Amino acid sequence: MGFWKSLFSALDTPVAAPSSVPADDPLAGYGPQAVEITPAIAANQRLILSTRRDIDLQELEALCDAVGWSRRPVRRVRRALDNSFLVVSLWEQLAQQRRLIGFARATSDHAFNATIWDVVINPSFQGQGLGRVLMEYVIAQLQQAEIPNITLFADPHVVDFYRRLGFVLDPEGIKGMFWYPS
Repeated sequence: MGFWKSLFSALDTPVAAPSSVPADDPLAGYGPQAVEITPAIAANQRLILSTRRDIDLQELEALCDAVGWSRRPVRRVRRALDNSFLVVSLWEQLAQQRRLIGFARATSDHAFNATIWDVVINPSFQGQGLGRVLMEYVIAQLQQAEIPNITLFADPHVVDFYRRLGFVLDPEGIKGMFWYPS
């Protein structure tokens, strides 16, 4: 049990997310849980985290294309979003234009375990701390739902990013196993 207790010792208390926006705020279009990240990178820019699930799938696939991920059937992506416990998107708002610049989702048993999937930040926004903000928000939402065990799968080139967030590689010799159809 030591692994599960120590997995997020650095995040024992939920990460404080910015406060929710009032309904009359222009951010209301991003959903009731929308929060603004401050400070934004540019003067006329707003960065918004949203938990709305009605994401334009073509825009999401364009974001995934930008980081070199393989294309997935859009109908299956929609099913994955619909069946996720949590969906978080990160938007750049410039005047009346908005663009999807980050995304993550989590599946869960709603009690003990959650797995984070599809974490992506547009390459032109990488290196500015937005991936950390996105992940801390996802973790905070899972902690708020009282889900203590959070896992994820990471490509080798991003393992250090997740380590800095408190994730542990193969703790206590625990190895993931996979089954694939032949």
